[in-house]
Amino acid sequence: MRTLCASTLISEFFVIGFAGLVAMKSDDVSVGVVWTVCGIAMLLSLLLCGMITRPGGIQLGWAFQIALVAGGFVVPVMFFLGVLFGALWWASIHYGRKIDEAKARWAAQSATQPSAEPGT
Repeated sequence: MRTLCASTLISEFFVIGFAGLVAMKSDDVSVGVVWTVCGIAMLLSLLLCGMITRPGGIQLGWAFQIALVAGGFVVPVMFFLGVLFGALWWASIHYGRKIDEAKARWAAQSATQPSAEPGT
């Protein structure tokens, strides 16, 4: 699960950076504010990569997804991208857990079966 979730967060890092470039063209928000908010969001996406397996990490990831959707009030395309990344976040958690369970079952099976030595 960690790998899939981290991949989603790293992708969001780049999307936030590109959204900052788009937001710079807006006359409503100053360049300093855009890059302060985008910089903090980009840093949070990187920090969340390391917090995924810790208690509350998944919930913080969901809060981050909501904040990404809320970015649509500044850059309207972020409504679409935020929902898209929210779906990717869900898929990363859902399928990541299934992969982790399958790995655990395989490891348990391998541990209980005697290893076959070649040549016997």
